[in-house]
Amino acid sequence: MKISPATKGLIISVIAVLFAFGVYFLFLAKKNYYLVDNPTGETYYFRLNKGDEKIIAAGQMLKVNLNKGKNGIQVFDGKKELLYDSAFVVNKNRGLLNIAHQDYYINEQFYGYGLDKDSLLSARKTTVIDGKKYVNAPKHFNKLYTDEFYYNIDEDYDKIVKNVQKVESRTKIFRKVDFLNYYKEYYKF
Repeated sequence: MKISPATKGLIISVIAVLFAFGVYFLFLAKKNYYLVDNPTGETYYFRLNKGDEKIIAAGQMLKVNLNKGKNGIQVFDGKKELLYDSAFVVNKNRGLLNIAHQDYYINEQFYGYGLDKDSLLSARKTTVIDGKKYVNAPKHFNKLYTDEFYYNIDEDYDKIVKNVQKVESRTKIFRKVDFLNYYKEYYKF
């Protein structure tokens, strides 16, 4: 059976499209997930939505499944005594549960060519952390749940500028210590 040149071209273009989608979904697509984080030196036990009891050790983070909408959590200390029983609402496809109510900072980083970082930073407010002013107005967070960020604590900012036409920004949530280290390295004041 002889295949016409037009049919060969169609087959090659379909294979190329499938290959491109495969590369995107395997290597480039951003995975959506929820994390429970424990930056303290304590061990905690918790139950999400009256499910199985899970343990999170000191300094550990754990991926969990949450439902969009209202969710419940029970948090216990290392002696399995109830610390609190709370509810929270999930609106987005990624989020962070701060079961120890520790300090986190959500920072916004700008991308784009022709970007004047100094003028953007000088136009924004400062945030005081431990008596020292930090530019770019990093947002303090210490409540139970947030989904107001793009990159989670275990992800890095993009290394490559993807859109050259305009200035864009992305937010990332940091543990307090990680944010202070990132700030020192990135801003270099």
